[in-house]
Amino acid sequence: MPRSEPVTAHAAEADLTAGLTPEHLVMVMHAFSEGLELHRNVVNRLNVYPVPDGDTGTNMALTVESVVKALDGLDPETADGGAMGAACRAIASGSLMGARGNSGVILCQILRGISGTFAPCQMVGAHEAAVALAEGSAAARAGVMRPVEGTMLTVAADAATAARRVDENGGGDLLEVFEAAREAAVSSLWRTPDLLPVLAQAGVVDAGGAGLVLLYDAFLHVIDGRPIADRLPLPPEVADKVAGGFAGDHSSQSAGGFAGASRVATVQGSSNHDGPTVRTAGPAGGEAAGGASPRYEVMYFLEAPDETLGAFKSVWAGIGDSIVVVGGDGLWNCHIHTDDIGAAIEAALDVGRPRDIRVTDLVDQVEEESWVRRAVEFDADAAPSAEEPAPVTSVVAVATGDGIRRIFYSLGVHHIVAGGQSMNPSTAQILEVVESVPGAEVVILPNNKNIVPVAEQACELSGKPAFVVNTPGIQEGFAALLEYDPEATAEVNASVMRAAAGRVRAGEVTRAVRASDSAAGRIAAGDWIGLSRSGIESVATTLPEATCGLLAKLLGDGDEIVTLIEGAGATAADTRRVTEWLHENRPGISLELHRGGQPLYPYFVSVE
Repeated sequence: MPRSEPVTAHAAEADLTAGLTPEHLVMVMHAFSEGLELHRNVVNRLNVYPVPDGDTGTNMALTVESVVKALDGLDPETADGGAMGAACRAIASGSLMGARGNSGVILCQILRGISGTFAPCQMVGAHEAAVALAEGSAAARAGVMRPVEGTMLTVAADAATAARRVDENGGGDLLEVFEAAREAAVSSLWRTPDLLPVLAQAGVVDAGGAGLVLLYDAFLHVIDGRPIADRLPLPPEVADKVAGGFAGDHSSQSAGGFAGASRVATVQGSSNHDGPTVRTAGPAGGEAAGGASPRYEVMYFLEAPDETLGAFKSVWAGIGDSIVVVGGDGLWNCHIHTDDIGAAIEAALDVGRPRDIRVTDLVDQVEEESWVRRAVEFDADAAPSAEEPAPVTSVVAVATGDGIRRIFYSLGVHHIVAGGQSMNPSTAQILEVVESVPGAEVVILPNNKNIVPVAEQACELSGKPAFVVNTPGIQEGFAALLEYDPEATAEVNASVMRAAAGRVRAGEVTRAVRASDSAAGRIAAGDWIGLSRSGIESVATTLPEATCGLLAKLLGDGDEIVTLIEGAGATAADTRRVTEWLHENRPGISLELHRGGQPLYPYFVSVE
């Protein structure tokens, strides 16, 4: 079904008695998609519940984008049940198949409730619109196993109540119905912090509710031609907070949240090692809105008879929260936050067949969002001045952690791209920086093996001569920069910097989530482990023991310098025990100690 131009106020007025046509409905979904895309970043910034991972705007936008694609692929002339039925089925199926995250799945159910009411209509009038908004609200609430007030569920319910009131009072037209719904939605949005303490603590309103307001805006855009607002209708203090980029990471302001808690890193052992995959663990008792926060988001499509869903939901009720199960006619979109991935999937196998399984580590996702904020908020004064003479070769590095960025800048790096173990920047992000730095040529330090291929692709696409120095970690990046000559060509710099990086033996310390075996010994859940570029080298119950064990493996005859970079989770007492071990066991070693502030790894270690 092709996209139409927005309805003008005059045309809309002429059509009000007849109602909305299928073409108008397509236009509404396009306008909704454009509104979500326009305000995606703001909605992301508001996201603190149920997990402060900054993706609500993205998930809602991608969900509606799937709807738009389904609508644009329609041929109304061959559709069964007429154009309205075809459009409504496309909305229902597109939202179900494209739903992303908790907010996307709830939005899917709202759209399915609305489209299900519209489907048998030739035209949608005021009464049908009011009933549809109520059906959408009810469907969304029914799909959530433990509804929470102060979320988009509340905003949808308040908007639907206002629309029904206009309809029941008689005489209201489409414009009045949706104006009442929109006004009530905004009022409800402003009240969400009163209902959900985590929002009040963070000083924001509900992100999903803010995105949902754009649906009512989209209907009004089509009905009377008003433009999609260039700003979301937020309380002034929230708008100021968003515009200011948040003075601090709002994940740390949520009720316990994840910020500031001890974590362990996501690390894959080397290919020649049979040890475990060590993944990031959140705090044992991380809180969100007053309850323990599960570690993983699990989503999949479930092909199962409708009558089996009761038993399925009962199993899920015992293993997680943020449970949303939507769909029907044998196909369901299922979403849960849980600590037990296996049980979440096994529940589906008991009743049917799961497919398109997606598992997201929520702690990694929250940490990535925090990294992005810190990168935005980083003091620009630490970067080289734009007034300095342009070098022949500039250096671009990928890194996170305030201290690490300062060290990189002090060693001559011209621009840092935020990224690391679980936040890999795109080719476009790196390419944009390569093209913008002052040097005529560029060297890139990816500082993570996963980022190397992306950096190489950026070099191929760049209009400047650009070379990648394959630095698998921050430690190799620091070593490489000691040989950097800004007046030499990128090719010469890359050669000597690669050699310098190769002279470093590097490692890091992290924590195990689950029990396993390794070449270094039996690993219990919660043990600290030291990893080199070859795999797991040490296992211990304390951070200093694991760090000293890693150093014992890395140090060899003739070594002169050990560099220890403290990250999140390292204490002064831990560092003192490591330095005392070095003085006792390798008195001739020179120790360089830096505060890197990197997340996920309490210590980066390098030996030269």
